[in-house]
Amino acid sequence: MKLFEITPLPISVTEVIARLEDAANGAIVTFIGVVRGETDGRQVHYLEYEAYSEMAEEALARIGGEIRERWPEVRGVAIVHRVGRLGVGETSVVIALAAAHRPQLFDALRYAIDRLKEVVPIWKKEVWAEGAEWKAG
Repeated sequence: MKLFEITPLPISVTEVIARLEDAANGAIVTFIGVVRGETDGRQVHYLEYEAYSEMAEEALARIGGEIRERWPEVRGVAIVHRVGRLGVGETSVVIALAAAHRPQLFDALRYAIDRLKEVVPIWKKEVWAEGAEWKAG
């Protein structure tokens, strides 16, 4: 199983968490990003995500390395992002972190999603009744 993945398939949160199974882990935290139905006062119909998959997976792996360097107690990192057309309520990204104990996992999780939006070559197009707009991240 890949720890860092770009996929056109629906994401199973349970399956991403399973990638980190280890008897030494006492805590697993997750961030689950879903398509929201409203942005800036406009009703979103759907999103389209595109990525340069190979480069994006390498960037996700670098983020995993950065996390393990900054928070050595983090024993596992898995990040899966979906591409393609996603409807409101569908899962777009799952980030899971594992460690023996929970304290630093929350800071590391916030770091992971912020870095993903900063450096990973993923683009999204928001589509609403009046039009559409491409956005980074």
